[in-house]
Amino acid sequence: MEPYDAFDAIDPFTAATRAFDCLKGALAGPESAALSHHELEDLVGLQGRELLRLLFQAHLDLREKREREQLLQTKDQVVRGADGHVRPHHETGHSRLLACVFGTVTITRCAWRGKGQSSVHPADAELSLPAHLHSHGLRRLAVLEAVRGSYDQAKEAIDRSCGRVLGKRQAELLVVAAAVDVDDFYRCTIPHPSTAATALVIQVDGKGVVMRPEALRPATLKAHLNGRRALRTRLAPGEKPHRKRMATLACVFDTDPAPRRPHDVIAPPEGRSTTRTPRPGPRAQRKWLTASLVHPPEHVIAAAFDQAEARDRDHLRDWIVLVDGARHQLELIRAEADRRHIKVHVLLDFVHVAEYVWAAAHCFHKPGTPDA
Repeated sequence: MEPYDAFDAIDPFTAATRAFDCLKGALAGPESAALSHHELEDLVGLQGRELLRLLFQAHLDLREKREREQLLQTKDQVVRGADGHVRPHHETGHSRLLACVFGTVTITRCAWRGKGQSSVHPADAELSLPAHLHSHGLRRLAVLEAVRGSYDQAKEAIDRSCGRVLGKRQAELLVVAAAVDVDDFYRCTIPHPSTAATALVIQVDGKGVVMRPEALRPATLKAHLNGRRALRTRLAPGEKPHRKRMATLACVFDTDPAPRRPHDVIAPPEGRSTTRTPRPGPRAQRKWLTASLVHPPEHVIAAAFDQAEARDRDHLRDWIVLVDGARHQLELIRAEADRRHIKVHVLLDFVHVAEYVWAAAHCFHKPGTPDA
């Protein structure tokens, strides 16, 4: 156990000052002269993160010290809880942990109590602390990393930048908790008015998500079980393992027309001319996004049309629907447009059109041959 240092009770930043001196000494010492640049990066990154954690901890300790001093100066302070009842008694030294982007810190504050009542911590409200362990900054980082890939990859990225402050299961729960307000956020957002010249675009797509067998739809589960009975190690070309459930995604946005020439999109064989600058393409503005793995595709498409109609109730603008050629989606889109008496212009994604061209070529020539 380290000996008690009376100066720590006076200056909360003493530990941070020591950590800075240690880091400075390590970089100025003769041992660091033999380190390569990536070893220096690791040294500064590891000890620097601990220095930031200690600085954060010192500030929290300073706030706790000032809170105790304020209690000694104001004897008649009245604290009420969320229920409106007064908490007449206070106790110092109540602590809780907070996992943040620098590591885990301890927050010590005063608790106001009453008989038969829950404790109230005014410092928690001043710091806007979350009800649980993880800070808002760590929650934001977990969401940003999780949307880029798997939860395992998100946890590895957070471990590299913040240390071991978050588990995989905790990351999943933080992402789920962050998504509960999405629908309410969009419901409270008023679409900005646009002129009749601004195009209104709806984009619909599908995304397969690998599921556990019990979560597959009945038809997909039946095909998956039939495929497992075949006992084959490799799939035939075009064959699917039937392990995914399709999620439907939709996007609504406004865009101003941006006329372009063919060579603005695809460079000619001899290369682009330096005398003519390529014209920029259209830019999506005021995007609205939705997706569902639970609801059927017609539910998501109807929600996208609801959002589009909120932006153009009189159907004065050009409605454009971007799709990838899925026949079922096209049928649902046309049915929804007919039901609402809306004229839509369907645009098919060229990359997906190319797949059909290749399929036609393979009807006459073998795949991979120059003729194909």
